[in-house]
Amino acid sequence: MAQVQYYGTGRRKKSTARVRLVPGTGKVTINGRDSRDYFPYETQSLIMNQPLAATETEGTYDVLVNVHGGGFTGQAGAIRHGIARALLEADPEYRTTLKREGLLTRDARMKERYKYGLKSARRAPQFSKR
Repeated sequence: MAQVQYYGTGRRKKSTARVRLVPGTGKVTINGRDSRDYFPYETQSLIMNQPLAATETEGTYDVLVNVHGGGFTGQAGAIRHGIARALLEADPEYRTTLKREGLLTRDARMKERYKYGLKSARRAPQFSKR
């Protein structure tokens, strides 16, 4: 018999995470590695587990993640977004809880592009009267 799986895609900055929730014991696997091995700081694991904590489903789903692009913080945010979307697919009743926590909203902040004539996105060259 085929096992039930719930999918969610999360994005943050340049990171994209494809998340799969499978009923299980709460094991989190990121790109084939354990989450404790993948993320160097504990805060990123806390960010990543926010949707599970908000819906009180920690330990009921195994989380399988493929993530690429960006840095560790962006990837943790992308995984959080993907888990929230997958939980919504698993049970639509979680929508109010996840929405109240702000976990379903895609963080639109991106790196600003460089403009010609400037040294960085907004930094102008030093002005000299002579």
